[in-house]
Amino acid sequence: MDLKQLGRDSSASLAITLIAIPQGVAYAMIAGLPPAVGLYASAIPAIVGSIARSSKHVVTGPTNALSLLVGGFITGGAVLIDPVAAAMALALLVGLFQVLAGVLRLGAIVDYISRAVVLGYITGAGLLIGLGQLGNLTGTAMGVGGPLTRLHAWSLTLGDAQIAPLTVGAATVALIVGLRRFAPKVPGPVVAMMLGIAASWLLDLRNQGVRVVGDLAPIAAGLPPLALPDVDLAFMQALLPVAFAATVLSLVESSSVARSIAARSGQRLEMSREFIGQGLANIAAGVGGGYPISGSLSRSGLNYSSGATSRFSGALSGVLVILMLLVAGPVMNLTPIASLAGLLLVVAYDLVDVVAIRYVLRALWGDRLAFLGTLIGTWTLSLDKAIYLGVAISLVLFVRRASNLNIRELAVRRGKIRESALNEDERLSDKVRAIHVEGSLFFGAANELSDALDDVMRTPDVKVFIVRLKRARGVDYTTAQVLIAARRRLEQEGRHLLLVGMVPAAMDLLHRVGVTEVFPDEALYPTEREWFVAMDRAMLYARGLVDGEMGATPALTVYLDERERWLSTSQSVATPVMAAETAGPQGA
Repeated sequence: MDLKQLGRDSSASLAITLIAIPQGVAYAMIAGLPPAVGLYASAIPAIVGSIARSSKHVVTGPTNALSLLVGGFITGGAVLIDPVAAAMALALLVGLFQVLAGVLRLGAIVDYISRAVVLGYITGAGLLIGLGQLGNLTGTAMGVGGPLTRLHAWSLTLGDAQIAPLTVGAATVALIVGLRRFAPKVPGPVVAMMLGIAASWLLDLRNQGVRVVGDLAPIAAGLPPLALPDVDLAFMQALLPVAFAATVLSLVESSSVARSIAARSGQRLEMSREFIGQGLANIAAGVGGGYPISGSLSRSGLNYSSGATSRFSGALSGVLVILMLLVAGPVMNLTPIASLAGLLLVVAYDLVDVVAIRYVLRALWGDRLAFLGTLIGTWTLSLDKAIYLGVAISLVLFVRRASNLNIRELAVRRGKIRESALNEDERLSDKVRAIHVEGSLFFGAANELSDALDDVMRTPDVKVFIVRLKRARGVDYTTAQVLIAARRRLEQEGRHLLLVGMVPAAMDLLHRVGVTEVFPDEALYPTEREWFVAMDRAMLYARGLVDGEMGATPALTVYLDERERWLSTSQSVATPVMAAETAGPQGA
């Protein structure tokens, strides 16, 4: 690294640190933890994460959505021990899960979580974060219970709202929004926090009814504590459901951040290393006084836009947070709670992406269901269960879409067999029908395949049915049984079923699941080197089965006569099943 790169990384790390401090304190409030815990989660974990992960720009630390998930667990009444110890144990478990996922190379697992689900959760989280700060903004109680219950309880206390905290909170919101509008390069949260501390000291806001961070849990000057969480094995086991939900959310967040920045920087990521790096950072949080963390979108984006060239910037930001804890920890105790509430209201507003919501509501019904289901889940369920609901919706939608087969009847048009919609004058024959099956032939598609075969087999005049499997993938035992049952049924009726276009891997699967024991060699036509050669052979064999009386359209008759002459003079004379051993990947 040359001096120019070092200067860029150092400048970026300073910018990250200035944002990390107010965010760390504010996000710890969301998590129901002492403000110092948010700073601890921004220190050593940022160093470990930057060193261990593959991305040069992702900065690890507390995030709003994950903090809300932790806060729902901490304040939900299930934690009967020290909340900090519980949060550390949770981070430790999350880290172990993430390292395991990386070692097992499960990097693609986050691809199966719909972006509509993530949007639903983040939107719900934004609304809940904003709701949770109303009491801090007015200096009144929020009550306990579900979101609507708390909102109703807060509304009843509006008559007791205090002017001082409301003024501080409103001024913070106005300052951040104003700087964002007229001086976007100035870090609004940092300026707001510094002015809040200055006003708290100069105007003695505590004596005017404005609570400060020191009233919640004072931040002591010193290094982050290094120790294992003081919990027993039974409590660790009870943490497993929420730990798994936090693992999923953390990986989805950090992977999305890493990919979005890599798309701009051109860096090639190693997702398994990303998982391991994120896991090691969470383990560092678990033994360093923090709580579950993820890749921060705001800090990572700032790191990239500030010109950082290596992982050094993220690691140095963690070192700078530690220095701030050593030097300025007690100063941060003067931060007004109402000022942090104003900051979090801006965060909550930013989380509700109206444009993205508008687009997802215009999308497919599955996307709308995923978004609305997860959004409602954040308000009606505990947040870990809302994550599970979103994951379940994603998996159901994935299985449903994966099980959808594209099944079309083959036609003859302009002297060629076409995979297209069929007009009556393009039908192959009165006695021979052929369908093209495209998609994944796993167990979820078995019923759809069975229904399609039943539809074409209902015509009693048809004597030969041809199923082209050229673009079908992953035949498993369940779908193999559908093909076997169809073959046996037609055989009992004196009719025939031919399979065409199987690539060598598909032929191997058909052999292993017993299909080749039921289908004779002359009923199997694996792919060949030339397009539609296997299909031509099957059609010519079908014409022989019906004694040439195919009731074929004139176009098909001409086509078959020409193809028969071509095949008789070609060098491809292998028997159908033997052709599978020499066929290339292109033919069908």
